Amino acid sequence: MRFEVSGKFRNGMVWMPFRKVVEAHNEKFAVEKVYSLIGSNHKVKRNLIKIESVRVSE
Repeated sequence: MRFEVSGKFRNGMVWMPFRKVVEAHNEKFAVEKVYSLIGSNHKVKRNLIKIESVRVSE
């Protein structure tokens, strides 16, 4: 299944919005994948990433 995960992460002193579409078995795995992707690409720790919504993407 494909999930669309949206939220915001802190980049310096600014909260940046994001929307990612990821392939996962369920919502929990989708959230984990987004934490991993944003953390590795932007060097942001999990406590600075706020997930606002997770929904099934078409």
